[in-house]
Amino acid sequence: MHHCALEPGQTGLCRARKNKGGEIVCDNYGLITSCALDPIEKKPLYDFHPGSMILSVGSFGCNLRCPFCQNHEISMTDARSLDVEEVSPGQLADTALLWKEQKKAGNIGVAYTYNEPVVGWEFVRDTARLVREYGMLNVLVTNGTASLEVLEELLPWIDAMNIDLKGFREEYYRKLGGDLETVKAFIARAVESCHVELTTLIVPGENDSPEDMEAQAKWISGLRPTIPLHITRFFPRYRMRDREATDVELLYRLVGTAGKYLEKVYVGNV
Repeated sequence: MHHCALEPGQTGLCRARKNKGGEIVCDNYGLITSCALDPIEKKPLYDFHPGSMILSVGSFGCNLRCPFCQNHEISMTDARSLDVEEVSPGQLADTALLWKEQKKAGNIGVAYTYNEPVVGWEFVRDTARLVREYGMLNVLVTNGTASLEVLEELLPWIDAMNIDLKGFREEYYRKLGGDLETVKAFIARAVESCHVELTTLIVPGENDSPEDMEAQAKWISGLRPTIPLHITRFFPRYRMRDREATDVELLYRLVGTAGKYLEKVYVGNV
């Protein structure tokens, strides 16, 4: 999304893409920092194979700079500061299949999550192809800050997404290092091809106005009123430890506002 102009040897803002010999390459390809078998609801996906488990994997790097990031230890750094394990797409797909065959685990596929997976979209694409060949599912948990060209590379292999819609004002997105219109275009295209659920973290004093939520819910409804929206509570994290957690009553009022336009609105972190 940022289209960083990099000299040979330089790494982009995301810390995961690098100029090697004049070519921009995925520098975190196959470098895994986190791996766990999670409930699908933790992604969060409530209306996609509820009650199932999914193998969740993450690398490092992110193309936004959210001061409230919950996974800043891996998203805001690079491989030099982390313990990483190098895994090929085939090894990861085999691991997912192994967890599927262990009936107690009941794994349905792979979720690309924890950091921002689109900064390493080539590894996601290559792994997702193999996971699909095994008859399993692929889930992308993303901030949606990517070009439509990247999205088209992934869509044939992705079955579901949870996309962070950080807020509904351009100036708020600029504070996070992103662009609202890019995310809106990403969401609009994704809902045409796979199951999509959206998440908005309500940060006190930033994106918590009823007017913003009304505009956001109207826009989502214009795409499809059945798209699930998760409205979640902020807790002090990373560089926003001086803020109070989101007021619960306010959170439920915003849920009510969104519910005027959307059929499925969920509350998170309460």
